[in-house]
Amino acid sequence: MKAEISTTKSDFPAVRSRLVMIGCLSAVALIASLLLTVDATPARFIGGTLVSFVLLFVFYRDIMRYKPAYVNNYAMLLLLSLMIIGTLLIGRSSEYVLTGMMKGLGITDTGIVVYGIPIATGAMLVTLLFDFHTAITFSFTVSLLTGYWLRDAFFPIYTFVSSLTAAFSVIRCKKRTALLRGGLYVILVNICLVLIFLISRGEIFTDTTPVAIILAVFSGVSVSALVSLLLPLLEYAFKITTDISLLELLDLNQPLMKMLMINAPGTYHHSVIVGNLVESAAEAVGVNPLLARVSSYYHDIGKAKMPDYFVENQSSAPSRHDKLTPHMSSMIIISHVKEGVELARQYKLPQTIIDIIKQHHGTALISFFYQKAKDRGPDSLPAEDEYKYPGPKPQTRVAALVMMADAVEASSKVLNDPTPARISALVEKIINHIFLDGQLDECELTLKDISEIKKRFIYILTGILHKRIDYPGFDFGNGNSHKEPAKIEKTKLA
Repeated sequence: MKAEISTTKSDFPAVRSRLVMIGCLSAVALIASLLLTVDATPARFIGGTLVSFVLLFVFYRDIMRYKPAYVNNYAMLLLLSLMIIGTLLIGRSSEYVLTGMMKGLGITDTGIVVYGIPIATGAMLVTLLFDFHTAITFSFTVSLLTGYWLRDAFFPIYTFVSSLTAAFSVIRCKKRTALLRGGLYVILVNICLVLIFLISRGEIFTDTTPVAIILAVFSGVSVSALVSLLLPLLEYAFKITTDISLLELLDLNQPLMKMLMINAPGTYHHSVIVGNLVESAAEAVGVNPLLARVSSYYHDIGKAKMPDYFVENQSSAPSRHDKLTPHMSSMIIISHVKEGVELARQYKLPQTIIDIIKQHHGTALISFFYQKAKDRGPDSLPAEDEYKYPGPKPQTRVAALVMMADAVEASSKVLNDPTPARISALVEKIINHIFLDGQLDECELTLKDISEIKKRFIYILTGILHKRIDYPGFDFGNGNSHKEPAKIEKTKLA
């Protein structure tokens, strides 16, 4: 009986998610039908509702199969529903405005206004806010819905190709100017499609051709304008981090970056190297390289509060930990995670980066101070949990990459003679230790991914830690770093 009860309880979130999805699906289908069949007969309204429900059901089944995280996230589910309704609303409003303009200009063939409707706006926004796969299914669904609305065999093709073009153009969108370029691509594709449709109808040499081309251009311009206007609003309202937002966080004028550079220059340099390692490995395992780099830059911002207690910021003077107990030292080291989360929230960093700050040490043991506490004597055997980070363990592949890169970069500083063989052995040892400690148990990294990560880390570190040749005229080992200028000039390397 207890087992049955626990199973029922564990199934409740899944049942609730399905009920929410069905309710959302029904509401969107009803609203979509109202938009598609304005001033229509009751029979057409019922038919529109059923058509909308079927198409949207296929759309949501695709999401449940390939992107289940969206279904379990009610905010994302709400946003996706609003994207469908909003796209159809933009289409209806555009048709009404363009039809009025055509009549005002004395153009009798108002049927060509369909070429000026910026339906591709939805696909571009879905690509930026969700992903490209969702944008493809979204484009297919919305194209068929608009075809039912306009009863035009050509318009679904026009809408679908235009939407796919808009989605393709912003897959790797790094700047807001890329939205303008995407609108230009939409314009070119729209013009080609309009010409093809007019040729197929035998209307290429009529008076409607210039007007249709102007409407096609208007559609592309409207797509860029609407996306540029709506994207920041949706990012803010639904707390979504796009690549454009991430790129802005790499700006060295960001207050947190300035604080880290001034207060903890050693930590800043460490974070930049970790960013190089993580970005290279991210491309190998198929995660967002930009998110990986940005997360690396901010993962240790908590050290800016007490920088002198971390070795990369210490000078040759005695360490501040020499006067502290091992337990107190471990508490200060552990606190940089909590301080980092507080700073990230204070400066309104995205939740994704805040999660990585929490997870980048997992539940790892601070072995140096734990061993130091053990060496004090058998009478004061320390509790291991007091010397561990609070966690949680990395929940995503990006968080796991930051954890491994952080440990590898820090450990590489102890290599006296960083030959490729020694660097390779160090990377193997550190990552294997993290794996065997169970820190990677809750993320989706495979053994193949870990192998690729090791290769990328070794390659980058070998380039960074390469040897330098001895420059004639400078003998730093003997403390005599100054020679006669004439001799130095003669021995300069090209």
